[in-house]
Amino acid sequence: MTVLTQVLNGLQLGSIYALVALGYTMVYGIILLLNFAHGDIIMAGAYISWIVMAQLGLSPVLAIVLSVAGCTLLGVLIDKVAYAPLREAPRLSILITAIGVSYFLENGAQLVFGADAKVVPSYVDVSNVQIGAAQLSTVALITVVVTVVSTAVLTFLVQRTKLGKAMRAVSEDMGAARLMGINVNSTISFTFAMGSALAGIGAVLYSMAYTQASPTMGIMLGTKAFVAAVLGGIGSIPGAVIGGLLVGFAEVFVSAIGLSTWKDAVVFMLLIIVLVVRPTGILGRTMSEKV
Repeated sequence: MTVLTQVLNGLQLGSIYALVALGYTMVYGIILLLNFAHGDIIMAGAYISWIVMAQLGLSPVLAIVLSVAGCTLLGVLIDKVAYAPLREAPRLSILITAIGVSYFLENGAQLVFGADAKVVPSYVDVSNVQIGAAQLSTVALITVVVTVVSTAVLTFLVQRTKLGKAMRAVSEDMGAARLMGINVNSTISFTFAMGSALAGIGAVLYSMAYTQASPTMGIMLGTKAFVAAVLGGIGSIPGAVIGGLLVGFAEVFVSAIGLSTWKDAVVFMLLIIVLVVRPTGILGRTMSEKV
């Protein structure tokens, strides 16, 4: 394998982590909630794709649309049912609720679909790209492009739209935002919708790369994406992308030198080092400036 191939593999894996980390950082930046159910929303998106293509025999395009839409609706539903009633509760209560929602989704999926992994059919049937002696994965290229576009769209929404301004106002001071006439609950729901839509895109890209869905697939994926968000500075959109890429490259290059069994340990060691040197993360800022 050439260096170019390894770099592309790192970009592919890092892009998936970045998309998931963006969902974490959006929600945390608004209501300071670590939504530990976020990884399980990705699991739901992978199962939706499996149902649409493998069970119903429908087109991959419809599977992509329904996976993203299903994850978006699930994220908003989780907020309305589990988190919205606890807006004024202590932060620890919401954190415990998030963990409970995560276990509920994992065990619910195992009850409905079984504990075995399901094979997700291929979304695209395209050959790899040959550049000199290197053969580059088309799926990896698609993943990187989709992540760049998604990040750009998210940045535009947050920085340039009316809803984005409302999100930034709520993240600065929720009480003052209410006094200014901003519907805080709707703004938070929109944030969950955006974060969950990114999780849906991540689910499609992950299933495209690894072609499987299982009830526990969101655990490690969500954990590493959380590590990526913290590395970059949780609450920072560019930080989430940088953190995701760091985690992806760390895993790929550790595996490339023959230490694949250590790749998880290296990721968490990287987190410890960054937090010791810079506790707020690489692009971490004061809470009032995040998101």
